[in-house]
Amino acid sequence: MAQNSTMDRMPITSSISLTQRMSASQAFWVTMAMIVISVIMVMINDTFGTWNNAFNITRNFSFIAIMALGQTAVIITAGIDLSVGSVMGLSGIVLGLFMSLEYSFWSASLFALLTALACGAVNGYLIAYIKLSPFVVTLGMLSIARSLALVVSDNQMFYQFGPDEALLLTLGGGRFLAIPNSVWILVALTIIVSYLLNNTRWGRYLYAIGGNESAARLTGVPVNLIKMSAYMLCSFLAGVSAILMVGWLGSVTNGLGLQYELRVIAATVIGGANLMGGEGVAIGAVVGAALVEIIRNSLLLAGVDPYWQGFFIGAFIIFAVLLQRIREARAK
Repeated sequence: MAQNSTMDRMPITSSISLTQRMSASQAFWVTMAMIVISVIMVMINDTFGTWNNAFNITRNFSFIAIMALGQTAVIITAGIDLSVGSVMGLSGIVLGLFMSLEYSFWSASLFALLTALACGAVNGYLIAYIKLSPFVVTLGMLSIARSLALVVSDNQMFYQFGPDEALLLTLGGGRFLAIPNSVWILVALTIIVSYLLNNTRWGRYLYAIGGNESAARLTGVPVNLIKMSAYMLCSFLAGVSAILMVGWLGSVTNGLGLQYELRVIAATVIGGANLMGGEGVAIGAVVGAALVEIIRNSLLLAGVDPYWQGFFIGAFIIFAVLLQRIREARAK
């Protein structure tokens, strides 16, 4: 009888534990906020619930979410990358330049991704090995990459992409099973990054560095190398997003990715990444990016002046950080 009683209580305990874990997750509450906002918008605006609008929302947030995946890895280490928008712009210009010179899509994409990786390597080396401030280094790279985009493009637009133009436009602007290709790529990258964070030594090292860098170093974690790799991943994913966005737009200027830093950081922080380090999940970056885009889309459909978008996004960043502090205080 006692054994049966114990067995009967196990599912209840497990259910309570699951509920507690979900309620403690910021990604869960962000998802709830998305649902509430979406339901309200469907009730007050006929356009919001249409398939075309849903398609636009998912396509638009996928570019930001891909970059937010990399930003999550950086923020877990208690760092930050302010250069992602400029790296995206420079990578897009490199892609457009080489494809306009009739290089293949694959060769041009390789050059674009190598450019992004080089930016990330410079950021990571200066931060990890030279011990410079992440804020200062990436702010400098923001200006450097944007200036290089101007130099490389000679302030011109690229809109002719040679023999592989159709492949580029299909990849960035096409769809599969009525879902944008960029969303499918986002799903694949989210699974990969989530696996790396949760199931590999690299991921465990990231969390250890963010939790206590000195302790991680004493236990033999290759802190410098891991931190550098996080910044390289962040820039690499900015390059991936650049390729997809150029394919969607069908052209590229040196203004690509301008001021995207705020949206990427907003998505990452709203999704639960802690700016103090040691906390963050891949799915949080995705739902954070989705919420930012839903808010932006809702404001436009509600007729709110676009100039107010930055205000609301900034307010959500502050609210997300405040929510983290409240959760930390309750946990103590």
